[in-house]
Amino acid sequence: MKTIQKYFSDLTDLQIDQLSKLKALYVDWNAKINVISRKDIDNLYLHHVLHSMAIAKFVDFLPGADILDLGTGGGFPGIPLAILFPETNFFLADGTKKKIRVVNEVIDALELQNARGHHQRAEELKIKFDFVVCRAVTTIDKLVMWSRLLIKQKQEHGLPNGLIALKGGNLKQELKLLPKKEYTEIIKLSTFFKEEYFEGKHVLYVQL
Repeated sequence: MKTIQKYFSDLTDLQIDQLSKLKALYVDWNAKINVISRKDIDNLYLHHVLHSMAIAKFVDFLPGADILDLGTGGGFPGIPLAILFPETNFFLADGTKKKIRVVNEVIDALELQNARGHHQRAEELKIKFDFVVCRAVTTIDKLVMWSRLLIKQKQEHGLPNGLIALKGGNLKQELKLLPKKEYTEIIKLSTFFKEEYFEGKHVLYVQL
């Protein structure tokens, strides 16, 4: 938590309390349903929570905005972002039912009013969103294909509506999967965070 507070110094007491509860909740649920690598659970705050919160360094979601966390897994990046943006609506979707059970149990334990997990795949969604966020789900061409159908036409943010993905690896190679006309931005997470873990990791934005 000290690392979180180092980079997010203006957290409210409620946000600090909610973030502080995440470790015990995920340790407990992970023992029943494996949503985070058991080798990685001790690094929850650095590898999962702070990693998710990197999106908040890139964009400031507005009150009333609708955000889809596509392929949320155990609730990342959606749950940390819902804590950071309590007036923004987060729709956390995943095709694995047991993971969504954990997501909703964590949401209920934190008493988050602005987030809910849904057992749905991208192709099944009929709702429109301001942004789609995700973390290491699949290749960027598939993410763009799914996300394009789910984005609202009306723009409310300074940043045009689109896809915001947390990605690692060779992004230049992966971006070749997209048509050249697509507008993209890549921001190194080491711009925001100095820990070695974030070297080679990025925020990838695609305007849709």
